Amino acid sequence: MSDQVVLTIEDQDGVVVAYVEGEIDLASAPRLGRELASAIPNDVVGVVIDLSGTTYLDSSGVSLVFELAERMHARQQQLRLALPDGAPLRRVLRVVNLESVVPIATTVEAAAAEIREAD
Repeated sequence: MSDQVVLTIEDQDGVVVAYVEGEIDLASAPRLGRELASAIPNDVVGVVIDLSGTTYLDSSGVSLVFELAERMHARQQQLRLALPDGAPLRRVLRVVNLESVVPIATTVEAAAAEIREAD
């Protein structure tokens, strides 16, 4: 695979939205993890990671999401993923039972609304 992954960060009314495009694998996950960690201020309610532009996700990427969820939980912040229902990555996330730890919404807007409602 490749280390070609692009991260774009937006603040949407106190919710950080991280758009991830490309492949999340052993080569790209460490850098992506560092960039995500530095982009999440302590005062935000939560973070939505939009995986709709992600074309590949291996165990390194899955571990990254689990670790981020753990850190955010310790900081009393919420994490949600945004991924359309028919996206191929949904199967990977189902196999590792990620949704038991991090809720998955079909859109960024729905995920951000869930975070705001839970606050």
